[in-house]
Amino acid sequence: MSDPPIDSRHDRLNVLVWHVHGSWTTSFVQGEHTYLVPTDPALGSWALGRCGRSWPDRAIEIAPADLVDTRVDAVVLQRPRELDLVREWLGREPGSEIPAVYVEHNTPREHAARTRHPLADRTDIPLVHVTDFNNLMWDNGCCPTVVIPHGVLDPGYRYSGELPRAATSINEPLRRWRVTGTDLLSPLSDAAPIDVYGIATENLHHPLHSTPDRIQGCGDLNQAALHRELARHRMFVHTPRWTSLGLSLIEAMYLGMPVVAVGTAEAALSVPAEAGIVSTDLGILAEAMRQLLAEPAFAELTGKYARQWARATFGIDAFVRRWDELLTAQVFDTRPTAIPTG
Repeated sequence: MSDPPIDSRHDRLNVLVWHVHGSWTTSFVQGEHTYLVPTDPALGSWALGRCGRSWPDRAIEIAPADLVDTRVDAVVLQRPRELDLVREWLGREPGSEIPAVYVEHNTPREHAARTRHPLADRTDIPLVHVTDFNNLMWDNGCCPTVVIPHGVLDPGYRYSGELPRAATSINEPLRRWRVTGTDLLSPLSDAAPIDVYGIATENLHHPLHSTPDRIQGCGDLNQAALHRELARHRMFVHTPRWTSLGLSLIEAMYLGMPVVAVGTAEAALSVPAEAGIVSTDLGILAEAMRQLLAEPAFAELTGKYARQWARATFGIDAFVRRWDELLTAQVFDTRPTAIPTG
């Protein structure tokens, strides 16, 4: 197989990256490199390909069997098993024989004070955290760490707030329950009815509330449809207790939605006071929901500030630039121990 097309400039790279988190990958492939995305239906989540996403043409699907004959300049890892897949598919050791970085999308699953990262003993593969909170909570050992905050493509100002309801986005809310704060939906829905979007949300209202209309599961929509429906709601509610900063929260602010958020993890620092309410007090959150429901003009003004903040804080250009700096440093062996996040 011939090498995929690549720009003639020396700093344009062929980067192997798995499709693990669709929204994050959508942002990642906005750079100027060529992105090799493994695809093989028989391998399931280990080679998903593009899955029909409208990514730039430089995000190229490639069969794992073809990688050994393809120029690969760097590898972006996101799961421990991918270390073995690089050895198997490329015949090279990640870190020592091919430049590699590892993106950690999540908070530690158990006790933050005692959870050691799988790469904690590696010094040859930088560990990239998506939030400062995650970087602080993981025991990173001797592994060099970098924080590259999320960047999000601007979906445009879409807010109408015409529905006197709140919206939220939670994948697998019943299985993940307290982790995603699903149990908090019931008390909060007394202040405003809540529509829940995401994977496995269709029957969400049954175990949560005696009045089904107060909590309504709305299913897993494609991104364009999700943005359209979210923006019709008066506010966005963010309930997770212990997850990484959700891209859905950032996207909601981009849409121009005011935010009511449980003040845990990175969310506590990601929503300024002018953009909504952040608190660990359910009473305060509920009162904020009632106010936004009762005052549409106030909700609209709050959402406009949320959008302004999101564009200034989570812009795609800064995200792409930070990743370009890190990948270039790895491939050309300049390898700083940290990349500026400003």
